[in-house]
Amino acid sequence: MTKINIAIDGYSSCGKSTIAKGLAQSLNYLYVDSGSMYRAVTLYALQNGMVEFEKVKEPELLNSLSKIRISFKLINGDQHTFLNDIDVEHEIRSHLVSQNVSQVARIPQIRRHLVEQQKSLGAKKGVVMDGRDIGTVVFPGAKVKFFVTADSDIRAQRRFKEMKEKGFNDVTFDMVKANIEERDFLDTHRKVSPLMKASDAVMLDTSNLSPKEQLEKALDIVNGNLKH
Repeated sequence: MTKINIAIDGYSSCGKSTIAKGLAQSLNYLYVDSGSMYRAVTLYALQNGMVEFEKVKEPELLNSLSKIRISFKLINGDQHTFLNDIDVEHEIRSHLVSQNVSQVARIPQIRRHLVEQQKSLGAKKGVVMDGRDIGTVVFPGAKVKFFVTADSDIRAQRRFKEMKEKGFNDVTFDMVKANIEERDFLDTHRKVSPLMKASDAVMLDTSNLSPKEQLEKALDIVNGNLKH
């Protein structure tokens, strides 16, 4: 069967990654979390003193882009993000990275740099990629596109629970919700590649769907397209 690329866009903590991972596993496709690439660059900036009071020192970061190598490896069935050959999957999910990632992701040169890498990953098809501009910029010709959304309170609860489970005990629900709302605003209002629904994307509201139900809905749509 001919392989396709699947683009999944949407707001933070609405289930994009869960759906994307499930689809990739079901179809035996490569899963790429484009957001982890922006998080890895953000972590590098934080580690190297390039962020001050939530403001990014753009010239310094841009001059360091050639030193930032991002790769992915499957470990016990889960995809881990590596920054310069170091596993940073846990670190890039921290609240500090979440606070600053939208500031990094809005820089045009960084978006262009990472979009080139993302496009190359999908050149041979068979990729499920989630992010903010996958269906509009990275894979505009993707056979199947989803735009995932959910109520902001529900998203904050999911994110808060996830962070607690991963050991980030220094965050509160209010902190998480405020961060989500701020990221929504920044992601939808940035000048380059703002978060928006592609005209041919299928809207998927996960507010009242379990992870299993989300995957079943998405898989039905994908399988329907694969038959044509």
